[in-house]
Formats: sequence, structure tokens, C-alpha cells
Amino acid sequence: MMARWRWLVSQLTKRLWFRASLFSLLGVATALLAVVFKDFIPESLPARIGADAVDNILGIIASSMLAVTTFSLSTMVTAYGAASSGVTPRATTLVIEDTTTQNALATFIGSFLFSVVGIIALSTGAYGNQGRVLLFAVTIAVVILIVYTLLRWIDHLSKLGRVGETIDRVENAATEAIEHRVQWPYMGGSAYPPGLVFPHFVRSLSSHRTGYVQHIDVQALGVIAKQQEIRIYLEVLPGAFVHLGQDIVRIVSEVGERVGLEAASEEKILAALTIGVRRTFEHDPRFGLSVLSEIASRALSPAINDPGTAIDVIGRGVRTLSYWGRPRQLASGPHDDCALVHLRGISVDDLFDDFFGPITRDGAALQEVNLRVLKALISLAQMNRAMFEGASARHAERLLHHAQTALRLQEEKVELAMLAEKIKPER
Repeated sequence: MMARWRWLVSQLTKRLWFRASLFSLLGVATALLAVVFKDFIPESLPARIGADAVDNILGIIASSMLAVTTFSLSTMVTAYGAASSGVTPRATTLVIEDTTTQNALATFIGSFLFSVVGIIALSTGAYGNQGRVLLFAVTIAVVILIVYTLLRWIDHLSKLGRVGETIDRVENAATEAIEHRVQWPYMGGSAYPPGLVFPHFVRSLSSHRTGYVQHIDVQALGVIAKQQEIRIYLEVLPGAFVHLGQDIVRIVSEVGERVGLEAASEEKILAALTIGVRRTFEHDPRFGLSVLSEIASRALSPAINDPGTAIDVIGRGVRTLSYWGRPRQLASGPHDDCALVHLRGISVDDLFDDFFGPITRDGAALQEVNLRVLKALISLAQMNRAMFEGASARHAERLLHHAQTALRLQEEKVELAMLAEKIKPER
């Protein structure tokens, strides 16, 4: 559960320009600090350390950092293209948000601006002899930072944009989203009552935009519900596609039949749902599983023909789904301020459909993929029979239907049927 402003701040800090701008301002401020604190340097110190050397060092940093920044940008663009074409375009967002890459680029730009501002201030005589000493000391610290960043950047370049590294990022994003949803099954609100029949006086609010729900500020909705003495029922979750005019919120009054809600309050309720042009990983566990499945399907396409990657992704899917099947003793109930906000939970069938559906369809002609999928379903059913066995059996049966059409050898079909016997639910 995360407030909307925190979510917006987290999205802002992941943007490439944010860190670059922050480091740039820091570089400019650092270069000007010597002007402010020059009076604290003893007058005899400049002659002892030869502070005139700072001119040459700043010139080297200015020329080299511009070249390194240009090289880094071209390398990043190449890595983004590799991730988009070799894995899936949906994973490019995670590569762009890579903190090591952003820190490296921000350090190079900040160092470049530090040196340029330092050279300009030196040419105007703003530092004086004492200020040059302080600038020299700061420049040495900047050089050490540059060397450290370059070493990390060189090591990171060997992995940036690679298939395995990108799949790791998708798996981690999916796992984090699932763990968060396990902790907050209804995002801090209350469960949507099963079989609920709304009264005739229910108030419905429709979407003003078309796109994907990216975030829901349950805390803000809880405050509104308390103030207005109403119950709010959300018909959508993060990741849902909504269109203009679609009913996404239903409101029932706590004190009477008629829901007396002002237009301003309705706008606040709708503003608590952030709708964008694409899905995001943070609060949408199904999206992470869908992207993993898409990676496997792309690997199984005739153009790529890489069943090994698909088999690797199947194992990652089992590991990711295992977090959903863990005991729920630690799951948090509704937040005190959000008990009047009701949301639907994510079903296991939806999670299995998102991940296994495309893989069983696209890998039906490859026996090694069929066997790996069946073993994955068996593993999940054994982890948590009460939760996973029904969905596992359903997808095992679907896999057999696909295999009957795609496979040619009867021996392979018999092998799959015998393995699928292990997953049939007990009656």
C-alpha cells in the first residue's frame, strides 16, 4: 500500500534525467564551494602544495568526461535496443531504470560540469590562491570518484542489455510485486464481499480516460469514505485496461439510501486511480508474469528458436509463483483508515493463465518444453495443493490438448499423458 504522492516520487526518481540533473547541480555547487570557503585556508598553504596544477587537471576532466558521457549514452541506447529486440520491449523499462547505469551517467555529467564551472571561475580569478587550494582538494576527490565509477561501469557493461540479465530484472520485479500483494492482498483495503448484490441506489463512477490502471491510492479513498460516510467498491485493480465511460467505482451510503456526493468528492475519488498508457511492474503482479511468459514465447518463435531460454523462464516462473503459495499468516488485514474501501483479490487461475497459457500454446511442438511445463505444474501442485492443484491440473489438461495436435510421435504423447497423471486432483 503506497500513497499516490509517494508513488509519483518513486516514479520520478527512476527517470534517467533526475539523477543526471541532481548530480549536475551537485557538481556546480561543489565547484563554487571553494569561492565561499577560501578564507578558511591558511595563506601559506598554496605555496606548499602547488595548487596551480588544478588548471591542467580540470582541463583533462572536462575533455575526457564529455567523451565518456557520449560513449555511455551510445552504449545505453544499444543496450536498450538489445533488450527490446532480444527479450521483449516490455522489459526495456527495467533496463532504463537500472541504478548503476544512471549513477554512472550522472557522475560523468556532474564531473564535466564541475570542471567547466571550475575553469570558468579560475579564469575570472574568483578563487584566489587560497580558493585554488580548496578546489585542488575537491578535484582530487572528484578524480577518485570518477575512477571508481569507471571501474563499476566497465564491469556493468558486460551484463547490460544481455538476455539473462534482463530476465533477472523481470523476475525480480515480478517477485517484488507478488510479495507486496501477498502482504497486502487487498492493497490495504477490505475484501470485496463474494456474491455481493448492490442495492438499487448504488452510485457508479465511470472512467474519464482510456488506458491501464497503474496505481490506486487506497489511503486517499479511505479518508474520503470516512468523511463522506460511504463504502467504496473498486471494480478494477492495477493492470486493468479501462475505457472512457466504463464503471470503475461503485459507492454505497452508510447512513441512508441516497448517496449525497458532491462533484468535487467524485473527482477526488477518480483522481485516486492513476491511469496511464502502459502497465507498470510495481503494483501489478500479473504484468511481471505476463512479461516472463512473453520472453519464453519469443524464444520459442521460429525466428529465434531458443527453447533453452524458454525452459529457463519456466523455472523462474515456478520460483516466482512459489511466493504466492507461501503460508499467509503474515498477511496484513485492512488498514484502519481503509476498512471502507473494498477491492477484489487476484485469483490463482489468472496468474496461471498469464504465465502458462502462452507457453503451452507456443511450445506444444517441442517435447522438451512440454515436459518442463508439466514438471513445473507438478512442482507447484506439490508446494501448495489447496491453492495450486486445481489450476495446475487445468493447465496440464490444456497442454495435452495442444500436444495432441502439435506432436507427431505417439510415444511422445503417451509420455506426456503418463506424466500428467501425477497432477490429477484427488476426488
